[in-house]
Amino acid sequence: MFMTIFQRKTPLIFALSVLLCCTFIDKGQTNSPVFVNKAHLDNLYEEISIEGKKLGIVHIYCEYPDYNWVGDSDEGIACVDDVARAAVFYLKYSERFNDSAAALKAERLIGFLLYMQAANGFFYNFIFADYSLNKTHQNSIARADWWSWRALLALTEAYGYFKDRDIELSGQVKKAIEKTVNSTKSNFTREKNVVDLDGFVRPTWLPYQYASDQAAVIVIALSKYYLLFQDDSVLTLINNFCDGMILMQEGNANQFPFYAFMSWENLWHAWGNSQSYSLLCAYEITHNKKYLTSALNEINHFYKYLLKEKFVNELSIKKENGKTVINTIKKYSQIAYGIRPMVFASLKAGKLTGDEKYSLLAAKIASWLFGNNPADTAMYFLKNGICYDGIISEKEINKNSGAESTIEALLSLLAIEENQSAIKMLSDMIMYKNNAQ
Repeated sequence: MFMTIFQRKTPLIFALSVLLCCTFIDKGQTNSPVFVNKAHLDNLYEEISIEGKKLGIVHIYCEYPDYNWVGDSDEGIACVDDVARAAVFYLKYSERFNDSAAALKAERLIGFLLYMQAANGFFYNFIFADYSLNKTHQNSIARADWWSWRALLALTEAYGYFKDRDIELSGQVKKAIEKTVNSTKSNFTREKNVVDLDGFVRPTWLPYQYASDQAAVIVIALSKYYLLFQDDSVLTLINNFCDGMILMQEGNANQFPFYAFMSWENLWHAWGNSQSYSLLCAYEITHNKKYLTSALNEINHFYKYLLKEKFVNELSIKKENGKTVINTIKKYSQIAYGIRPMVFASLKAGKLTGDEKYSLLAAKIASWLFGNNPADTAMYFLKNGICYDGIISEKEINKNSGAESTIEALLSLLAIEENQSAIKMLSDMIMYKNNAQ
């Protein structure tokens, strides 16, 4: 059964509150969030002092039922991955709702990212409880990897926000961006070669040769960077990564896997699979219709398949008698990080095409957070902003609520908040589900 945002004994409270908010929005009478409650993220946030500077962190883990912070002796208490996500959220939230407290948190979080940048332009990821840098964990080395791309994306968002608000901070951010961009350009100088990987043509010039998921984040960040600085020198890298991602796309409208972009080699996974969104970002600056077409193909066909299947966690493909078929498939776990990239891509598609069907699609995907999922259980709760860490099976939920799940849910819903059609459609879905109980 679907669990309402408050309690089962008051099933219509949330639905009615959403209806009221949407009525005000239609009349232009409010600038308040409908779905977004940042209270839990605020609780994960902590202000610390390092070398006399006030910095912001977000605690990685937070466990049910008390939802207290939990550290990890191997990794640490906070990381660039989550701080970068949170900084983007607070920046967008502040801009959307004119929230000065969110802006201050964003400023402190950006300060943490600046502190974590290494001399090579990339970023260390984790800090320990004593605030010392974790320089040895395999996911914390300052290198060309996920956390460095997320940091770059957050810094580009921050520069756009602070350039007319804080000259000193924006100057520091610009220097950090330039260091990372220069290192990124130097790191990817491979020739555009392809290989046959078990019957599939694969590019070898993406991160770790085949990582189109990481390439997508780089393209998103560099596209934002280009819009800010008009630096033509990054266009070659953007185009190369986009060409590589397109080579990772398989199937067609009628043949599996329906234009899905493989994440790595011949594997697709839901988390961080932002290729369509990144291609749409690249299309905005290059006007290359190939990027638009490829992205819309996945959104129109593969997303439809995922909705029909009530989402999956990952799948791999193989060739069988010349036909592409499923090799392996895993339905679980399902997490908010697998939902947000599709919400972003769908809304961006609607913005670029003017077709309102993409607002409906985004709302359908986001409704996973409110119970339209295999467990038929709400994962996000408006009363406190908690988002559960994942669906383990139809009958089991991971009720912890760490930084990643919390922020990915909030980013999804904040994007919905910017589209009045999507707000109304998602509200209608929630009310329909509530009334059906």
